[in-house]
Amino acid sequence: MGVKKKREMHVAALTVRHQDLEILRSFAAGDGKNLASLLLHCVQLTDGVSQIHYIKQIVPLLEKLDKNGLCDPTVQSCLDILAGIYFSLNLKNPLKKVLASSLNGLPKFFLTEAVHSFTSRLQEELNTTDLYSYRKVIDNISSCMENFNLGKASINNLLKNVLHFLRKSLIEILEENRKFAGNHIVQTQLMNDLLVGIRASMMLIQKAQTFQGNLWKASSSPIWQSMCDLLNIFTKFLSDGKCNSKQIMVLIDSLLLRSVDCTSIPEWFVNSCRSLCCADISVSALLFLCQGTLAMLDWQDGSMGLSGEALLLDTVHVLLTLSSQIKESTLEMFLSRNFASWTNSAIHILESSSPSLKDSLNGNSSIVGRLLEYVYTHWEHPLDALRHQTKIIFRNLLQMHQLTLEGADSVSDPFFLELTKSVLLLEWHIKGKYICLGCLVECIGIEHILAIDKTIPSQILEVMGDQSLVPYASDLLETMFKNHRSHLKSQTVDSTWIGQWHETWVSPLLSILCEGSLDQKSYVIDYYLPKLLNYSPESLKYMVKILQTSIDAKTEQSLPSLGSCDSRGALGALMACLRTARAHGHLQSATDAWKNLVSSARVKQGLVHQHCQVRIDTLGLLCESNRSTEIVSTEEMEWIQFFITYNLNSQSPGVRQQICSLLKKLFCRIQESSQVLYKLQQSKSKHEPENELAKEEPSVSLQLYKNFMSSICNSLFEALFPGSSYSTRFSALTILGSIAEVFPVSEGKFSVMFRKVLMCIRSNLPVKDRRERNYVSFPLIIICQLHTTIFCAYYEKREMFYLPHFFFFFKKGPQSIPPTLPPQYW
Repeated sequence: MGVKKKREMHVAALTVRHQDLEILRSFAAGDGKNLASLLLHCVQLTDGVSQIHYIKQIVPLLEKLDKNGLCDPTVQSCLDILAGIYFSLNLKNPLKKVLASSLNGLPKFFLTEAVHSFTSRLQEELNTTDLYSYRKVIDNISSCMENFNLGKASINNLLKNVLHFLRKSLIEILEENRKFAGNHIVQTQLMNDLLVGIRASMMLIQKAQTFQGNLWKASSSPIWQSMCDLLNIFTKFLSDGKCNSKQIMVLIDSLLLRSVDCTSIPEWFVNSCRSLCCADISVSALLFLCQGTLAMLDWQDGSMGLSGEALLLDTVHVLLTLSSQIKESTLEMFLSRNFASWTNSAIHILESSSPSLKDSLNGNSSIVGRLLEYVYTHWEHPLDALRHQTKIIFRNLLQMHQLTLEGADSVSDPFFLELTKSVLLLEWHIKGKYICLGCLVECIGIEHILAIDKTIPSQILEVMGDQSLVPYASDLLETMFKNHRSHLKSQTVDSTWIGQWHETWVSPLLSILCEGSLDQKSYVIDYYLPKLLNYSPESLKYMVKILQTSIDAKTEQSLPSLGSCDSRGALGALMACLRTARAHGHLQSATDAWKNLVSSARVKQGLVHQHCQVRIDTLGLLCESNRSTEIVSTEEMEWIQFFITYNLNSQSPGVRQQICSLLKKLFCRIQESSQVLYKLQQSKSKHEPENELAKEEPSVSLQLYKNFMSSICNSLFEALFPGSSYSTRFSALTILGSIAEVFPVSEGKFSVMFRKVLMCIRSNLPVKDRRERNYVSFPLIIICQLHTTIFCAYYEKREMFYLPHFFFFFKKGPQSIPPTLPPQYW
């Protein structure tokens, strides 16, 4: 894994107006120690990150001044310039937040003057008449309301003007948007500006009571009239079918769904929201009115009372009606979120012991029945997010029914029994079945489900040959075996339960690894086996025991023993389990594994097995480790040498590439662990060694590494003799290229190695697979490029010169080699 470089932070530098710059120069002290000097030096910098350092010095400098500093025109001018700097900065510029955070610590005797300066500058912003500058002003209004004391005070002083500006900006942006009908780029920008303005308006309305207390509630108040005007704009915008769903959703948060006669509500509300109260509204508007209801009302602790409960039931009836009318995918997504939100609200009400709703919200009610139908019809929806919402809805419905049981046994409850049976009757190719079963397991446990059908684990493993179902099946199995283990563990004092757990979850797994199809085995090893071992590492011993017994059996039993060229058998399953366990760190010591889990004869048997995947898994067991510095044991070195002797001549290109890749991992491990051994030798460390190889002197271990790599290289070069098969030479050259990448080669030995490589090239190496032609070339070129400095002899330079020509014409055959190329390359 490469080291990630630390990402440099780029901050746009702040600037001031020319007249403000002249003011700072006029007030700057000769010794450079007053506030004007500090600000002047800050604004003259071109690096925003450096300016942050100076901004943080402003308040500490003001704290050194006493109250007499209020009469100092320098301080007054600097506060005014700071206000201008704040409003000139972009909303996303870190300097804006740094400046606000610093000014929050301003001494109290400077606050009045500072508020006056910020109020004046904010008024200048509100006087903006350029429509395309409105966004910047709106951003400044929003930033003033977020954790900035001076900003909040300025908003409070100018609340009427701020509301008037927001109303004006929303109207003008809407009108401008209509003028550019058909220009999608400009309209998108304008609608985003409109959305930001709406959010700022809503935030301001919600905080109006904080700013003005109850003074704003008077119907004759200008502030109240401005808020009603904003509400009128929101209502018109909501009723406009051309607006997109996201913008509508933001608007509706401030509105409530109420079924009342227009004559019974206040006149100001009718005037502002007449289109919602006294006329038909669109499906989308109704949908987001429901969303606003669910989002803004507090359903916990029963604080809503009977009217709130009635509103909750009315809301779900409206949503269920809308579910048959909505066809557009975006609105479908919001509808599913509304259903999930409604079920959460229903849970909150039921948790507050609301007896009147228990009959309406239990599993047998019509509401729950219709919601289950919604789940069944949408759990295969093409949108991932919508399918996720159906899972939330289903889980919440189960929890709602549990809350209505009032402590009764949920396992024997008729609703859960019938629901479980109906889900189990579904075909396994239905993805929703896995989601619902997982929720049922979490709700009522796995024992009830296994009592209905004990073969469920095997049935789920059988479908893992279908790649589209693998994630769902593996997640469900994980949920099930975790729940089952917890249940069994809680039922018994001793460890006798582990046998039943292994029989239920591990034995079907081993059966698939031995007898399943190629896809089943691959997906089970990649998805299910790691989860099982991560949760229960001790199960590895059980797996090894069962598989070893099967291998040693003299007669064929339930599991094939050795396997063949077409079947991995129990030996293949054993090596796959061990490889996965080691790769995930469940074999604490490889040496202990060789002694306690698997014998040397068994490993060698896997290294020369008829089935290529068994050989690959066995090699992977030796080469892969979750620790890149784990020391390679003497046994592993011997087995690697044994493997290379018999497996260079593999006829499958894919197998050859896997072999080369795994051996490269081993070489990298040797290289990194040798560095650890070298440091250990240098420091004379007394740390406890991790295996028998490390118990020896580090120098001895390093010598073993050196002898091993030397032996490997000799074997590979010996395989390059004239007349050797293409596959043998391909494997040998590729492995040599990996060694050249990982380890440096001494100059004295390289000349001999290079000549042997060239001899292999001269033997007119045939390339059967076009994809492998370049794959052969790269390691050779790497070998040569890594050591070009050592070729001083003219002969060797000449050989290097012709090598690229050879590869260039190689793909066209010997007849295409130009006459300028020496005959020994033909």
